[in-house]
Amino acid sequence: MATRDPHRFVNELDEAALERLIARLESRAQDAVFARLFDKYVVRLPLPPSARVLEVGCGTGAMLRSLARRDDFTGKALGVDQCSHFIEAASQFAQAENISDRLTFKVGDAHCLDFPPATFDVVIAHTLISHVTEPAMVLSEMARVVRPGGTVVIFDGDYASLTYAFPDHGFGHQMDVALASATFNNPRIMRDLPRLLPELGLKLTAAWGDAVVEIGNGSYFKSFVETYVPYVMQAGLLPAQAVDVWLNEQRQAMENGTFFAACNYYTYLARRT
Repeated sequence: MATRDPHRFVNELDEAALERLIARLESRAQDAVFARLFDKYVVRLPLPPSARVLEVGCGTGAMLRSLARRDDFTGKALGVDQCSHFIEAASQFAQAENISDRLTFKVGDAHCLDFPPATFDVVIAHTLISHVTEPAMVLSEMARVVRPGGTVVIFDGDYASLTYAFPDHGFGHQMDVALASATFNNPRIMRDLPRLLPELGLKLTAAWGDAVVEIGNGSYFKSFVETYVPYVMQAGLLPAQAVDVWLNEQRQAMENGTFFAACNYYTYLARRT
């Protein structure tokens, strides 16, 4: 069976699967290991007092809610996502936090954004580009709707670097590859951005990498395996019994303090010329 990135085909999932993804997106955003990566780039964004910010593929709106809670943000933010279930959740979360007056969420396709050119000061793709069908098309749309001189942010993982410790190193590597293949349509896309951005009229102004690593205990990577290992099994990438052994080993390692997992993440800031 071919792999099917659950975020790419999110509108084909049942309600139980959607709820699992919502739980994953929310737990990830609240995890200090991951939240610091958003904080690291948001402080570098040139945001005027009346800034208009767009997040493409906003999911449950967790990143925009974090932005809206910042004392130094006084603008308006809008999030679009192809999944109406995510958009409903995003609106409910924003209302619960009493910040819905500064945030708007709507259903939309990242490949064809329903906004006029030069609408936004900042356009963000936060762990989106690894999932989309046509990355270059999405980047082109982001470049179109940001104003001249505005900033495009692309943050995502290089999932070829995703790895979990496992005593059998050979099978462990197979499982790392299977997880990346089952979860991400474009696991290596961040390596292509230095080439793609100039072709779209975007000048790279800053870029850096961060290793997300958990040793001893797992929180971020715990949520990851619990959410996405079922897609490895559904795709039949590896024998189900062997995958169960691997997953049980990860759970046991977290319990006894011998856990290890890591992945490299990259941030690109680019200015529209």
